[in-house]
Amino acid sequence: MVRAQVLICGGTGCTSSGSVKLIPEFEAQIAKNGLEDEIKIVKTGCFGLCELGPVVIVYPDGTFYSRVEESDVKEIVEEHLLKGRIVERLAYTDVAADAVVKGNVSLSDTRFYSKQKRVALRNCGVIDPENIEEYIAMDGYAALGKALTEMTPEEVIKTVMDSGLRGRGGGGFPTGLKWSFTAKNQADQKYVVCNADEGDPGAFMDRSVLEGDPHCLVEAMAICGYATGATEGYVYVRAEYPIAVARLQKAIDDARAYGLLGKNIFDSGFDFDLFIRLGAGAFVCGEETALMTSIEGNRGEPRPRPPYPAVKGLFGKPTTENNVETFANIPQIILKGAEFFNSMGTEKSKGTKVFALGGKINNTGLVEIPMGTTLREVIEDIGGGIPNGKKFKAAQTGGPSGGCLPASLLDIQIDYDNLVAQGAMMGSGGLIVMDEDTCMVDIAKFFLEFTVDESCGKCTPCRIGTKRLYEILEKITSGNGTLADLDEMENLCYYIKENSLCGLGQTAPNPVLSTYKQFKDEYIAHVVDKKCPAGVCKSLLSIVIEADKCKGCTLCSRVCPVGAISGTVKNPHVIDQSKCIKCGACIEKCKFGAISKK
Repeated sequence: MVRAQVLICGGTGCTSSGSVKLIPEFEAQIAKNGLEDEIKIVKTGCFGLCELGPVVIVYPDGTFYSRVEESDVKEIVEEHLLKGRIVERLAYTDVAADAVVKGNVSLSDTRFYSKQKRVALRNCGVIDPENIEEYIAMDGYAALGKALTEMTPEEVIKTVMDSGLRGRGGGGFPTGLKWSFTAKNQADQKYVVCNADEGDPGAFMDRSVLEGDPHCLVEAMAICGYATGATEGYVYVRAEYPIAVARLQKAIDDARAYGLLGKNIFDSGFDFDLFIRLGAGAFVCGEETALMTSIEGNRGEPRPRPPYPAVKGLFGKPTTENNVETFANIPQIILKGAEFFNSMGTEKSKGTKVFALGGKINNTGLVEIPMGTTLREVIEDIGGGIPNGKKFKAAQTGGPSGGCLPASLLDIQIDYDNLVAQGAMMGSGGLIVMDEDTCMVDIAKFFLEFTVDESCGKCTPCRIGTKRLYEILEKITSGNGTLADLDEMENLCYYIKENSLCGLGQTAPNPVLSTYKQFKDEYIAHVVDKKCPAGVCKSLLSIVIEADKCKGCTLCSRVCPVGAISGTVKNPHVIDQSKCIKCGACIEKCKFGAISKK
């Protein structure tokens, strides 16, 4: 009889940290101690606290072990699984609360999880994503069965509409309304498409769902097919997600074997099948028409709209497209009803939202919060605050298409409309935290450089305009900008937004406009004072040694890679600015705080 389960994270983050090595070691140690019939090992998806990987959780007591190494397994088995004693040195420590989570404390009570509400991520870190029976045991495919045997397609669409679910891919368009557009168009063939391209830098929400709960996507797309009259579906996923692709393919194969895909599902007369198409990682293929063009085997370029995909989409047929997170909410909405979902969130933004929390934050990872949660709660409570005692400066939401929220907006409620009103956007869910050492002009340049590289080149405003905009930012950060450049920069931003063909170009200027709005003083400092307040832009800073603090230890001169520092023992040293490359190695090594950026 199984008395305990050892859940080991098998997501990309923990896998890269070596979690795959833990499984055979656990198996060997469990066998060595004769516990094979008592202990079950389960490889799961992402638990959320990605920075702490490899993560191991022991149930039924729920002890959370972090940064577990292969050499730690023997101690966990012998102490915890055999003798019932928690290995305290490996137990998760709540950075914000500075308290060890004991075995009798639920993980949901930690500050990281206490304000989360998991709907899209409900099974991630809970089940074995490669075992269809574990998904079924968690009410998997019950929503599909309910839809096919108890509801009409119109009732399914109405339920989705009543739930208030809006597209989680960035646009926030009402999901049920989108489905209704496809449903009313008659055609000999219709399609359902899932956007799993996820091109935003720092975003890994969709990947985590595919890795941790692939069957929920299979089930949701089948439900969408039934509601809209489609019989085929395609998941467009980037080839850089090998674990996600492998688990999704297994889920599709197993669903077919169980009669949950294919012909006459649940003896309802409804046929639906699903296929995977791999993308090469082009950011522009996150735009729905470019994505469909790529699935068709052509270069991923957007098409003019109208006609919209609901009329003429994949292979010229009516098509419904949503991203992974949007679909991941569907089974719970159908199974539990519209009220379950619309009881969470704000008036115009219902439900929950998944964010990939990264940057200058203690708890890097994956979080799912009810809409309306404040940015402060995400940063200070869930995220555990800023490391090293630094001050929060801004949060970038929406990736290269989004904008920055400054410290003055820490109490803003996160929903679609509030973010747009401040020049930001929800996007797919990347949330990058920045501290006081971040240069906002440099951040704008970073995101714009990305969109310049990712532009498909089809339309001139995006192809040429973003390049000219990047050149202006390059001029500003190199110390050659003028006030006239700032005016030109702002005018060019609005021109690109208004004249680009697709969402990539239309949103590319957002990081520039939002940082200029919220941190205009930094732009002014770059062009008027020729200084970077954050000390990031190398062309605008000097590294100097304060003579009264320098002890002449010579350590700085020994680590300087270009020999720019000179001086004798026990005498103040100096830096030759013509040689200095501003690498900062001397600052890191100085024990007396004598070297600083100016």
